[in-house]
Amino acid sequence: MTLNRKMLEENEMDGYAKIDQYNPATVRRIAEKYRAILKDIGEDPDREGLEKTPERVAKALQFLTHGYDLDPAEILRSAMFKEEYQQMVIVKDIEVYSMCEHHVLPFFGKAHVAYIPNGHIVGLSKIPRVVDAFARRLQVQERLTVEIRNCIQETLKPLGVAVVIEAQHMCMIMRGIQKQHSIATTSAFTGEFKQERTRAEFMRLIS
Repeated sequence: MTLNRKMLEENEMDGYAKIDQYNPATVRRIAEKYRAILKDIGEDPDREGLEKTPERVAKALQFLTHGYDLDPAEILRSAMFKEEYQQMVIVKDIEVYSMCEHHVLPFFGKAHVAYIPNGHIVGLSKIPRVVDAFARRLQVQERLTVEIRNCIQETLKPLGVAVVIEAQHMCMIMRGIQKQHSIATTSAFTGEFKQERTRAEFMRLIS
């Protein structure tokens, strides 16, 4: 989806101005489809509580998948600095919110990301932004983990990258097997982090 055509929406409530950007044509198309879905599940889309639901869902979906409009590599390149530091850099407990592509239900949790610089460091806030850029798409946790790793490795070219994600999946909690306390953990490593000693240090520091 593209946000080239943008609709600026301002809601003034109690002195708070909320500004969101949406593609109006996309909102219209998704809303029409969701109105039909409401009918198919036996609801009345014209009743008061659901009257504006198709449009709200359309806007929510655009927000939840806005990662398609972001370039994670460019996010990193925007704040790369030459530096001789060559020790482990870790950003842990990064909040992750994504949508499972199999059932379009949320999964959420934490990401822990580390890299060992090789001539360049990156602004620390850019690591969570890269995580978010990939997470705000239809995803599977395994691919999300690898995409974050690959982006940092290919852009910064460090001595190694480590990514661990721990997440709960609503498709397991709300439906299917319905296991409320299950957590999925995925990991991906490059370079120095493939060595047992370095990887063990990383795992100890994020535990």
